[in-house]
Parts: sequence; structure tokens; C-alpha cells
Amino acid sequence: MARNPRITERGNTHHVFSRCIEKRDLLLDAYFADLLVDVIAMAQEKYQFELIAYEIMDNHFHFVIKTVENGPSISRIMQYIKSRFAQRYNLLTGRTGPFWNERFKDTVVEKTDCPQHYLLWLLWYLAFNPVRKNLIGDPLKYRYGSINCYLNQNHYSRVKISLHAYFQDLGRTFQERVKAFLWYEEAYRKRWAILF
Repeated sequence: MARNPRITERGNTHHVFSRCIEKRDLLLDAYFADLLVDVIAMAQEKYQFELIAYEIMDNHFHFVIKTVENGPSISRIMQYIKSRFAQRYNLLTGRTGPFWNERFKDTVVEKTDCPQHYLLWLLWYLAFNPVRKNLIGDPLKYRYGSINCYLNQNHYSRVKISLHAYFQDLGRTFQERVKAFLWYEEAYRKRWAILF
């Protein structure tokens, strides 16, 4: 079956997802999760794009990336990140062959039914990913995610996080935005409690 073509117009926000080969836990080692963060930083130096959020898990990652006018496509950005990381991983481990399981999957936030709600819910869904996988009990303490950038104006991040306009629209001040954003966390927790 033919693959659906990607939406490549610039200025869109993409929720990007990719898994390790055979869904193996190749990113569980902190050294390799740190290496992926380093590669993201390299991509930010090479290309113009906005990193809205990220979550690096044991066998996959989620990125939320907004492309910019006159910048590279989401395909170019992801090709760079995935290939650069795979090269380094294979070199360091003496491994050969593909590192990633498949072509990356993406959802364009602006093409969803309610883009602002989708994005704000998505940020909490990503933050709770390591909690659902029993890697940690508190999403705010997970080292390989970006949720704290949306909760603490002075949070240090190893990669630059651009707070999305949908978050900025939640209030006039950062504190107002955080208060409104926490509603999405509460809603996520309630839904999660019902499901589990």
C-alpha cells in the first residue's frame, strides 16, 4: 500500500514519533538518551525550526516541532536527527544496520479538530509517558522531557524549547498561562484514572 504523502508546508506544528529497531530498549541507557539530546541540539544549530517539546523514552521518542517559513521541511529535520544519531550510536557500539524501526510518524497539530486543545493535551500525554511505562513516578522529575519548560519560566533545558503560541494564548502572564495549563494536567489525570 502506498504511503500517504507528508504535509510539508512550512509553519506547521508536527507531533513526531519514531521507535527503535524491533522496538528494543536502545534508548534506556542514559548515555544514549543524552546523545539523542545532543543530536537535537546539533540540529537546532544547523537548521531553523522551533522545538516545542520532546520526550525520550526507552524504545522511542516524541518530538513536537514547528517548521518555519524559509526553513527546512519536517522531513529534512528528522532525517538529520535520526541519521546522525544512528551513525553515532552504531559507531560507539560497533553495531551495523538500521537503528530506527520505521519512517517517522507525524500528526500536524493545526490539521486536528481542535488544535489548541490537541497540543495542550499532547504536552501532558508526553509528560506522563514515562509514568505510564513505570520509569518514574513524577513526570516533573523525568530527565528526558520538556514539560518543566511550560511550568517554570527559569527552567534550564539542554535544548532550546519554544513555548507554542497555543500555550502563550492561555493568559497575559506566565503565571496565568501555567494556571490554565494545569487544568489540562488535571483533566489528563482524571481520564488516566478512569482508563487504568
